Amino acid sequence: MSRLVKPHGGGELKPLLLEGAVRKAELARAKTLPQVKMTSRETGDLIMMGIGGFTPLEGFMTHADWAGVCDGYKTATGLFWPIPVTLSTDTVTAGGLSLGQDIALVDGASGEIMGTMKVTEIYGIDKGHECMQVYKTTDSAHPGVKMVMDQGSVNLAGPVKVLSTGNFKAEYGDQFMTPAETRAAFEKLGWAKVAAFQTRNPMHRSHEYLAKIAIETMDGLLIHSLLGALKPGDIPAEVRSEAIGTLIDNYFVKNTVIQAGYPLDMRYAGPREALLHALFRQNYGCSHLIVGRDHAGVGDYYGPFDAQKIFDEIPAGSLETKNMNIDWTFWCNKCGGMASMRTCPHGKDDRVLLSGTKVRAMLSEGQDLPPTFSRPEVAKVLQKYYAGLTAEQNVKVELKGHSAA
Repeated sequence: MSRLVKPHGGGELKPLLLEGAVRKAELARAKTLPQVKMTSRETGDLIMMGIGGFTPLEGFMTHADWAGVCDGYKTATGLFWPIPVTLSTDTVTAGGLSLGQDIALVDGASGEIMGTMKVTEIYGIDKGHECMQVYKTTDSAHPGVKMVMDQGSVNLAGPVKVLSTGNFKAEYGDQFMTPAETRAAFEKLGWAKVAAFQTRNPMHRSHEYLAKIAIETMDGLLIHSLLGALKPGDIPAEVRSEAIGTLIDNYFVKNTVIQAGYPLDMRYAGPREALLHALFRQNYGCSHLIVGRDHAGVGDYYGPFDAQKIFDEIPAGSLETKNMNIDWTFWCNKCGGMASMRTCPHGKDDRVLLSGTKVRAMLSEGQDLPPTFSRPEVAKVLQKYYAGLTAEQNVKVELKGHSAA
């Protein structure tokens, strides 16, 4: 009997990806159906349903689900869920559809048929309300708000059948792991208590310190990188993966860490996204999620530890996966090592705290990062990436990047 946390909803994993002859027949049928194009975010959500990462969802949410999630963290059936998982389209496309009709779901960028859906509801939403509830702002400069405001004006709901996981396996190989695969890997290693470290950035010394704190008390650690779309200025997934792999190879004990990736886009929803990160990590088999400073944040929209506080505000028993809160970490010259705000009594002048803007400027100019901030092996991977950027690209990274982990 497995000692790992149960998938969300208390049952078994529910992957919706078809395989073999069934998939082949459904794909042939999909080619005859009306097509609805999906955004990158919607494609990622569909793939997560396909691989079981969004267990126990069976499709895109109804209006009642949307309202319940926005206002009370629960779908119409009472399932805890922190962020709406919806599919949108334009009024012209929606006008040509009818309830009960089957449609093909197509990735808007590649044109690949990713799945099919039976349309059970066609509805509109108050986008501003969703943004205020989920992102705590309607400022269009917030990338998550922009994502919602730019989506189609009509939502479509219904159960889905998933036909593809896109190019993630081809691009990332064994690093693209399904929840079933991470669970099998944990079981093989004899892990029961597993912490997940969420990242969309390369890992510097402070991130390494967070990870090792978790390893001290857990059986193992899943370093789980986002492989979907980011905002301009963030480090591409392939570069980040190489940097993290280099760090693991050189500075972690063998068989204490697994690096994997998942196919979602960042929503930059801060506290709400931290809850979503914990929810799907439960499906991946993780008992804990490391929540540090400004988790999934952007700009100054959230307090530095709002993502920790929200776990105390949701109904008891909402998640089996628990938050592992860790304070702001850094190298302290007087301490002579890594420390946190809870353990270091010294002032800011003794602490190595580099902003994301400063780090990117140093890398783009070919400068070495302080070894107290970044392992030299990791810095070399990043320097190689920045050296390959054009001057114009470097300027864009400098202006649009952000330091949040």
